[in-house]
Amino acid sequence: MNHGPVIDESQVEFTAIRAQGAGGQNVNKVSNAVHLRFDIHASSLPDLIKHRLLAMRDERISNDGVIVIKAQEHRSLVRNRAEALARLQDLVDRAAQPHKVRRPTRPTKASKLRRLEHKTRRSDIKAARRTPID
Repeated sequence: MNHGPVIDESQVEFTAIRAQGAGGQNVNKVSNAVHLRFDIHASSLPDLIKHRLLAMRDERISNDGVIVIKAQEHRSLVRNRAEALARLQDLVDRAAQPHKVRRPTRPTKASKLRRLEHKTRRSDIKAARRTPID
């Protein structure tokens, strides 16, 4: 489900790195993990989406406005590259969706009465626990 503009792959920089963790001898020989770098300021995204991306509180977005995504789930470089691109697209899609405006509401008359009745019942229960004054 695509909500935002599609990322142009020419604006994305990929770097093949060695994956971390278990993987036997293969993990020490082959660079299958991917570092994706995407500069928000230099991209062709609309200004509104750029501002929303920069305002996001995401650890993958640096102070310089560069998104860095590391993908190492799969054993294949091609699949890790596709995974990193999908994560970047998801981030842009979330920035493209406008936030819902919260409309302040008021409690109903019945809910106010229920709240006051509950307070009265609790007050009576606690008053019954007190020691009587002579």
